[in-house]
This record gives sequence, structure tokens and C-alpha cells, in this order.
Amino acid sequence: MTDLTAAQLSELRARLETEKRRIEERLANNEHYGLAGSQRDESGELSTIDNHPADVATETFERAKDVALLEQEDLRLTRITAALAAMDNGTYGICQATGQPIPYERLQAIPETLFSVEHAPRQELSSNRPVEEKFLYPPFGRSSLDEHEYNGFDGEDAWQIVESWGNSDSPAMSENRDVDSYDYVGIEAGEPEGYVEAIESFLATDITGSQVSVIRNREYYNYMENDEGDHGLEYS
Repeated sequence: MTDLTAAQLSELRARLETEKRRIEERLANNEHYGLAGSQRDESGELSTIDNHPADVATETFERAKDVALLEQEDLRLTRITAALAAMDNGTYGICQATGQPIPYERLQAIPETLFSVEHAPRQELSSNRPVEEKFLYPPFGRSSLDEHEYNGFDGEDAWQIVESWGNSDSPAMSENRDVDSYDYVGIEAGEPEGYVEAIESFLATDITGSQVSVIRNREYYNYMENDEGDHGLEYS
């Protein structure tokens, strides 16, 4: 049985009803945070599926924020409605978990609560992740074999081939800090192909090993600028 007096119940009911009315009016006046309309209408685009997601990035961010705000308002409204119903059936002020009275001080702070502090549902962030992430991690999911020290063709290599034909990224968006052309924008675009050490890509010889030549390619100039080898190569 609750320890609340009639005056205390009356005060708490008035607060709950006032807050319930404010939330309902707020949701009605802003059309449920604008979610009554289409995102396509807000963005002015014919379709929200465009060539580049940044074209509707602001609208998408605002839509996600509005969804979160609406969910918060709906949750508060649900709790207030449940508290008013508890007042009507005489169970308000009684912890639903233990059946013990809830201190008046707690009800003053959170009038819509139906639990004591010790038994209130915890508002903790869940560590549960979508099951799909188990297959998408590491990058490229099960098709990436880099972590197994596999040097053959795998899912990452397949993506690099497709990506080499172009995507919507610019050099500014590349993971490579020194990229200076679209040829090196992709993931690990500078990864060696057909050789292990850089010197193998520009130092060549004939079948007998007697004729040595130097191919001054990108790796060659990087090699020389970083003082990684014999500068005598510059005169070969």
C-alpha cells in the first residue's frame, strides 16, 4: 500500500497530466518531428537513392535525429500514461518489482516512474551487434584472407579490380595520404603487384643475368627519394 497522501497524489497527477498534454501538443504541432512528410520532399531530389550519398547527407542526418527524438517522446508518453493508469487503479507509488512503497522524493523527481531506484530498468547501452557483422569483419568478410598470411587472390583483390574502374570518391577521400591522382585512390592502390620488394619492380636483367637495366618508374623514384638503396642506380 502506498504511503502517499491525497495532496501528494493530487500534485503528482497534475504534473503528469500537464506533461502529457505538452508532449501531445508538441508532437501535433511539429507533425511528429517532421516525420509525417517524405524525405524526398525535404531534399528536393527525385529520389533519395543518388549517385553519391552525400547529396542527401544533411536530410538523412536530420531524419535520423528526428526519429530518435520521436522515440524518446513516445517512450516518455508511454510511461506517463502507465503512471496515470496506476493512479486510477490504486497501484501508483508501489514498486512493480518488489511491491514496496516508492519514496515520495523519487516520485517528485520522476513522477512517471513505477519502480524504486534499486529495481528500475537499467538504461544501459547494449553491446549486442547485428549478426551480419560477424561475416563482414574483417573487411570483406570471409573472403579476405590477409590475416591468414595468404598471398593468393582473395575478396579484397576482387574488390580492388572492380574499384579500379572508378567510384564516387575523390583523392581527398582516399585512405592514402600521398595520393596525387585517381589511379591511387582505391584501397591499398599502391600495393605491390607482381613483386615483393620495391627494387624488384624497376631493376631488371636478361635471362643470363649479365645485362642489368633500371626502369625509372614510380617505385624507383620513391626508392631513391627515401635513400633506401645505392644512388649509383641513378646513373645506370
